[in-house]
Amino acid sequence: QVQLVESGGGLVQPGGSLRLSCAASGIIFRAYAMGWYRQAPGKQRELVAAISSGGNTKYADSVKDRFTISRDNAKDTVYLQMNSLKPEDTAVYYCNAAGKYSSFRYSYEPGPYWGQGTQVTVSS
Repeated sequence: QVQLVESGGGLVQPGGSLRLSCAASGIIFRAYAMGWYRQAPGKQRELVAAISSGGNTKYADSVKDRFTISRDNAKDTVYLQMNSLKPEDTAVYYCNAAGKYSSFRYSYEPGPYWGQGTQVTVSS
């Protein structure tokens, strides 16, 4: 049974930082691409960042140069370091596993496994 457990969300002031973690179990983590998505109230879920099994990364334009995705295959964990946070970053953030990452197309299609989500609120 695949489980993805997110942590690290919370309330932060504009300009602040948070690091999200997603611990995976039940899959051969090192073999799969991973992604972070977010969904704000009244909006569709959108891709924030993705990382291939080999460490190639993709970012949404809205978070480039502010967010960094990384992975630790020894810990079966993917991270999302979020800096210079803005109120528009407020959303529930979801971890996704086993998606299709294409370096050629610079794209990530979500896989079948999702975490439960962690709330990030950016507000003064």
